[in-house]
Amino acid sequence: MASPAGRSPDGVKRFLSGVLTAWLVLANAAMAQSPGTYDLALVLAVDCSGSVDGGEFKLQIDGIAAAFLDDEVIAAALAGPHGRIAVTVMSWGDPDYQKFTTGWFEIDSPAAARSFAGTVSAFDARTGGGTGIGIAIAYGITLIESSGFTSVRKVVDVSGDGRETAPREYTVLIGQARNMAASRGVVINGLAILNEDPGLVEWYRRYVQTGPGSFVML
Repeated sequence: MASPAGRSPDGVKRFLSGVLTAWLVLANAAMAQSPGTYDLALVLAVDCSGSVDGGEFKLQIDGIAAAFLDDEVIAAALAGPHGRIAVTVMSWGDPDYQKFTTGWFEIDSPAAARSFAGTVSAFDARTGGGTGIGIAIAYGITLIESSGFTSVRKVVDVSGDGRETAPREYTVLIGQARNMAASRGVVINGLAILNEDPGLVEWYRRYVQTGPGSFVML
C-alpha cells in the first residue's frame, strides 16, 4: 500500500478509528437502545485488483487486524447505545470475478474483536483483474441487506489504489452504486491508496464517497 502514511498498517487503523468515531456521534444521536439491534453494520471492502501486489494487500489486511486489536478502536466499537457492531471483510477486484468474505462477526467485547482480528490476519482471498468499484459497493450493500439483522447505521468502506476501469461486460458502475447506497441509507467511505495516481483522493471524494458523515482518507 503505497501511501503517505509511511507504507504501514497505521493509515488503515487511523481510517477505521475515524469511521467508528464519526459513526458513534451519529448513532448516539439517532436512537435509544433497541433489543436485537446493532449500532453499525460495516463492510470493509479490500482492493485485490491486478494493480495491488502481495505487499499492498497485506498492508490493507494488517491494518484492519491491527485496528481491531487497538484499545481505542475497540472502545469506539462498543461505545454505542447497543454496545455491539457487526463487521465483515470483503475482497474485490475485477467486476466478473468472485468476491470473498470473512463472514459476519459480532463485536460485542474485546475478546470478540480479537477473534475477528485473528480471522482477518489469516484472510488471503485475492482476486485480480480490473478495478470494479461499483460492483464492489453494490455487493457490499447486498451483504448488509441479506445479513438478517437490524442496524442503526450501514457503512461500506472501500480501500483501493485506482479508479474504476471500463468494464468488458455489463456491470454495476460507480455512479449506479452510489445511487443505490443513497436510496438505501448506506454510507460509503473511501481509503485511497496513493500509488501511481496523485489525483485518486479527489476522484474518491467526487465519485465514491456518499452519505451523511462520509469521508475519504489516504
